[in-house]
Amino acid sequence: MNIINNIKGNLVVSCQALPDEPLHSSFIMGRMALAAKIGGAKGIRANTVEDILEIQKVVDLPIIGILKRVYNDNPVFITPTMKEIDELVETGCEIIATDATSRVRPDGKTLEEFFKEVKEKYPNNKFMADCSTVEEAIFADKLGFDFIGTTLVGYTEESKNDKIEEEDFKIIKEIIGKVSKPVIAEGNIDSPEKARRVLELGSYSVVVGSIITRPQLITKRFVDEIEELNKK
Repeated sequence: MNIINNIKGNLVVSCQALPDEPLHSSFIMGRMALAAKIGGAKGIRANTVEDILEIQKVVDLPIIGILKRVYNDNPVFITPTMKEIDELVETGCEIIATDATSRVRPDGKTLEEFFKEVKEKYPNNKFMADCSTVEEAIFADKLGFDFIGTTLVGYTEESKNDKIEEEDFKIIKEIIGKVSKPVIAEGNIDSPEKARRVLELGSYSVVVGSIITRPQLITKRFVDEIEELNKK
């Protein structure tokens, strides 16, 4: 069975720590991925070549690989150019995710121009579209992405007023109803109940990150609640 099929109906844990975060370390991300596997996760989403290679040493789970790289003031930073695609292909990760919003990329290319070149160069690789709106998801589906993700809902100018969990995941339901490719639910899914719900709605799989792998943010949620109590 294709290892990618393992994520169907299951949890993918996003194991990422940026340079300014306390757990920034490929070794730590490898152990985080191992902990996720022990807990029952069936896939990992990881950032940077170094982290992916370390994770591959300790778990045999399929990896959604990304490479976050900022080019000047361009807002597209999730696997933004062919350079990042090339680097991720070399790791052998099972799926490569890239920003699939309507924004122009750092090299001046539109998503359509960029993805056409990517598929011509790597016709046998699997690609996930990180989208922020229903329209972007539909367009990415037409372009031929293998998976459609809701990763960027609420994080772009076009989607700044949207929240993925509003009205019982209305955006996810609409995307699932309008695309032909599997939809991977991701973004602000911060409880087991929400993860279960998006799968019930027909998502192919669900990616959960910060609420599992960023202890500073988990701690802050507890502290914020306690501080509200102390204000009374």
